[in-house]
Amino acid sequence: MKLLAIVGNNATKSYNRTLLKYMKAHFADKATIDLQEVRDLPMFNEDELDHFPPAIETLIRKVEAADGVIIATPEYDHSMTASLKSVIEWLSASYHSLAGKPIMIVGASLGAQGTVRAQMDLRHVLDAPGVDACVLPGNEFMLPHAATAFDANGALKDQKTVKFLDECFSQFIKFIHLYSDETKENHQMSVARTWDQSFDVVVLGFGGAGATAARFAADAGAKVLLVDSAPEGHEGGNTRYAGQVVGAGTDFDQLKTYYKAMTAPMNLDEDMIDTYVDGMVKMPDYFRKYLGVEPLSIAKDWDHSKVDLHGILHEFPDFPGVNAYDLLVVHERQFDSALWKKLRKEVLDRSDKITVWYSSPAKHLVQDPETGAVLGAQIEHDHVLLDIKARGGVILATGGFENNPAMIQDYLKASRLAPIGSLYNKGDGIKLGEEVGADMWHMANYESLGMLHGLTFAGPAGTRGRLILSWPKAADGSTFTVGDDGSRYFNEAEANKHGHIYYHGTWQVPIANDHPHLIFDQTQWDAIHANKLPVDNFDDITVKAASLEDLAKLINAKPDVLVKAREDFDHFAETGRDYAFDRPASTMRAFDDGPYYAVPLRQTVLNTQGGPRRNSRAEVLNTDGEAIKNLYSDGELGGINANQYQGGNNLAECLIWGKIAGENAAHGLNPTAAETTTTDASTGASEHEETTEQSDASTGASAHEASTPETSDYPVGPNQYIGKSDAGMGNEIVVRVTYDSGKLENVEVLKQSESADVGLKAIKELPHEMVAANSPEVDAVTGASVTSHALQDAVADAISKATA
Repeated sequence: MKLLAIVGNNATKSYNRTLLKYMKAHFADKATIDLQEVRDLPMFNEDELDHFPPAIETLIRKVEAADGVIIATPEYDHSMTASLKSVIEWLSASYHSLAGKPIMIVGASLGAQGTVRAQMDLRHVLDAPGVDACVLPGNEFMLPHAATAFDANGALKDQKTVKFLDECFSQFIKFIHLYSDETKENHQMSVARTWDQSFDVVVLGFGGAGATAARFAADAGAKVLLVDSAPEGHEGGNTRYAGQVVGAGTDFDQLKTYYKAMTAPMNLDEDMIDTYVDGMVKMPDYFRKYLGVEPLSIAKDWDHSKVDLHGILHEFPDFPGVNAYDLLVVHERQFDSALWKKLRKEVLDRSDKITVWYSSPAKHLVQDPETGAVLGAQIEHDHVLLDIKARGGVILATGGFENNPAMIQDYLKASRLAPIGSLYNKGDGIKLGEEVGADMWHMANYESLGMLHGLTFAGPAGTRGRLILSWPKAADGSTFTVGDDGSRYFNEAEANKHGHIYYHGTWQVPIANDHPHLIFDQTQWDAIHANKLPVDNFDDITVKAASLEDLAKLINAKPDVLVKAREDFDHFAETGRDYAFDRPASTMRAFDDGPYYAVPLRQTVLNTQGGPRRNSRAEVLNTDGEAIKNLYSDGELGGINANQYQGGNNLAECLIWGKIAGENAAHGLNPTAAETTTTDASTGASEHEETTEQSDASTGASAHEASTPETSDYPVGPNQYIGKSDAGMGNEIVVRVTYDSGKLENVEVLKQSESADVGLKAIKELPHEMVAANSPEVDAVTGASVTSHALQDAVADAISKATA
């Protein structure tokens, strides 16, 4: 039995904390009780519901994993504390983690009444709609005169009190078991339940993998529901942020040799490898037949005189079979979402068969308790939990766990990583797979990307890291990188392979330090500032000290270790050999006499590979190696790539297994219209009507109509014109331009869904610069060139209408 005990106040000295500690020790033979402090949690803020603070994410996972929850509440002003109420707000605002969760309430107070009013108030709150907890009735344990109730060891002194607490706790354990049995019985009844809506195939995740699966399921005749946790315009998962290169090959045998060399010494199922390699060899035909484009080969067609991509094309040139590997793109550009927008269009062009729900996270899978088959999914749509039937199957395409702090720590041995892809990949597919008995694989594998060995400049938790592919000044001159203690730990000048650097015969992503720093001197500072800074806030985040000892204290490193690192570095630079890491001496310059500088860094995560194990038919396997009926997966959730990684592999995987998953889920289905329809209680429409065209409750328009407003939707006044561009990282950018007699007077951005970091910076800054320059041709914002050019195109489109 696993229980979570919440300390209901944030005071340093708390008798409620003492009570819970006593219960943890006293009932250790009956349950494992984990204490949760509210003082470690931020106060509830509705503005952060789209990006939960890491501490709240961890709390949610703890609550979901617990068999029951004990809440110890003090009493202040006849009620619970604000900090405890805040915790309940977090747990009920989006995830509804307390819904159906058995709860026991206890309380300790200094007075005689023992938290009676606070417990009554707490029970009302826990019974509120949206909280819906299952509170243990009766058994109200209230500890009065708490200051004298415990002995020096924190144990309750009065044996009658101990006996009553034992009785209450025993009732709570029975309550949990009873509730569990009722849940199983209700679950069995769910096989014959009246579903809220019914589709042939339900796809969870609208990224490259999910879009592909939905498209091919629809092409096979299925009515498809495609859902994503991200709001409209921010779907796309990591495919949206990827380099848009897709792995391909010219020879099956050679490519298989190359792939097996990358995964060595891991051993993968041969059928899986053959399916993957065969799909990459056939990728050029896939582009032509299913994407309607003539693929551009990086090996054959790319103009390397403009951008040299040989290092990306063949990341492991010494491996056998490498020359059979190729990368395909839809045009001669990278990191512009071009492939993603093509995949998205394939979905939206099938709006008669594919219904799309945004901001609709999947909460649970519904499984037949007798056969183990997955019957459907529970999805939160428009803040309503809906049970959605999937006649053919459910496809997990929710991406990785880059934004789940607990999973990052549990599986990747890192305190925190900086995601450079989607912020909506939170490991939901792993949780869903676990609850139906899926086996997991590749949980310790992830890819990185960026300067040095895959680092970026440190930023706030919960935000995307800046992708800086190269910054020469980071490893050229009087500069080196140190780990947490102030010591060097790698060759700064070594080119990385998606974060992997050479390690005794293989390539691995180094174990992430908690607070690595780039160290440099005044000479290097001057050299850095002679060029454009890599990030706008470089000076703001850099710390300075007159001595290395003082600098070490500022960055929480060991002074003697940092001084020794500098002494060794200087010696290596002067003797012409880096005996520690073999960094080329030509890139090293001995440090001057100061002052000295440090800028904080953070290990990046491009994507994780772990998740439910699948077979070559995209079926999810259980721990016995058997397929879980009607459950499929594709993409980076449980990806096939392990150990070393070659760019383009994951996007290839999205396309290959997306097609397989979609077609298998739709295989053998009869037309949806032949099924007897049931009434959808929320709308009054039949199942078939809903699957044909799902209404958007907020607008009354269909999902596809709501996402593509016409120009007439945007009012214009005198000398105002609407311009559009779909060349950004997100979906469409729409502007309203005021233009009169050759003068650009105003630029308003009416619609955009660019990334909420540097992309948003371009959206905010460029309109003013365009007006000042009286032209859309202004310098792009560093790091947001795609967004910048798309905004320029939209303004140019509006001006063309003004001058026509």
